Amino acid sequence: MRKRLKLTEGIFPMPVLLIATYNEDGSVNVMNAAWGTMQERNRVALNLDENHKTVKNIKARGAFTVSIADAAHVAEADYFGVVSGNKVADKLKESGLTATKSELVDAPVINEFPLCLECKFIEFQTNEYACGVIGDVVSVTADESVMDGDKVDMSRVNAIAFDPYTHGYYKVSERVGEAFKDGLKLKK
Repeated sequence: MRKRLKLTEGIFPMPVLLIATYNEDGSVNVMNAAWGTMQERNRVALNLDENHKTVKNIKARGAFTVSIADAAHVAEADYFGVVSGNKVADKLKESGLTATKSELVDAPVINEFPLCLECKFIEFQTNEYACGVIGDVVSVTADESVMDGDKVDMSRVNAIAFDPYTHGYYKVSERVGEAFKDGLKLKK
């Protein structure tokens, strides 16, 4: 028997994405965003409100980075979600993390997060069903510690996901199957 639940952002897992931009003074702003996805192989969509400092920065600079949060930095990732860039001038400094300027876009790469998408801002969509920020991914970088040869080993990334039902974070680290292969066993 199934039980009807209270309506919430019901897709699990939701990614824990850290969106990084530069403020007007050159300091780094980072926000935690769970409502983001890939639209195409090289296009990211982030459902962000225009009131976020991050969105203002993206529009001003024309670029942003998207880092995948990891289990080693849960507190920092959560901090970037509970503290507003409109109220705290240098969230990165307060978090104790560090950043390096991207070589390809006018945005910072947070050094401690192992996987980063560097994005060029395309547009901000504003309509009844808008996604908000749309960006082209121009580069993906990974820390060598999460690499297996020339491929990312997601078990080493130790990514975290947001649980909208209980407001918890969970590790996403164990491979359980082979995409585009396991299902072929059922094909007749």
